[in-house]
Amino acid sequence: MEMVLHDPVLEKNLRLTPMKLYLDTASPRLWVRPEGAPALAGVTTNPTLIRRADYPVTLETYHHLLMKAGEQRLPELMLQLPRRDVAEAHDWLMALLPAAIKAKTRLIIKLPCHPDWLSVIEEVKTWGCPILLTGLSNPMQLLWAKSLGVQYVAPYLGRLEDDGRNMWALVEASITCQREGLKLVAASIRSEEVLSRLIALGAYAATISPSLAESLTRDPLTDQAIRQFETDTQDSLVCPPTH
Repeated sequence: MEMVLHDPVLEKNLRLTPMKLYLDTASPRLWVRPEGAPALAGVTTNPTLIRRADYPVTLETYHHLLMKAGEQRLPELMLQLPRRDVAEAHDWLMALLPAAIKAKTRLIIKLPCHPDWLSVIEEVKTWGCPILLTGLSNPMQLLWAKSLGVQYVAPYLGRLEDDGRNMWALVEASITCQREGLKLVAASIRSEEVLSRLIALGAYAATISPSLAESLTRDPLTDQAIRQFETDTQDSLVCPPTH
């Protein structure tokens, strides 16, 4: 009997599922879908982005961001726990999960993909909260994340590229793991070329900055084509063709 190595139906569904987009910012004023962009899956943050938005990294700030996500009807909000402290993780989840229910926003907890964080990862799992392991940088970490049964992994593609690594090898391995439920949320996207390739390969999602999202809703080549259409339309009315 020939062994079936792939599930054709599942692979077809993965190919047909549009890649989701998350905005990568902790500034609620920037949580706006640019005109010409698809619907946003949500927003992702981390302590660095929160600090960059001039907030302190506190439970009060996280609660505030959840309330803002609810007001803006964001489907999902990814918040990263800031410290490797199981007791603190317990207390924060006790406060944040009811707030997420009130806001009607799905809360996803981000944690570093590192064995030192295992106790916190296990604590979050007991709450039934979806987990994203961030900072994924190599295939061993990918296999470890898969073994833990978390829902998402997020490699920083820009950082991998800056380090001279073949980021696409890790992306392709992560996409293969999607067949068994571990979803790739590609982070640190800096160009349209990277975004296009992620779509082509079947990545589950990507996080992009508001500025990149805004810039890609319009394109000089599209504008040039529109101007040509308008010119030709006008010329055809002034000098109609003879038949």
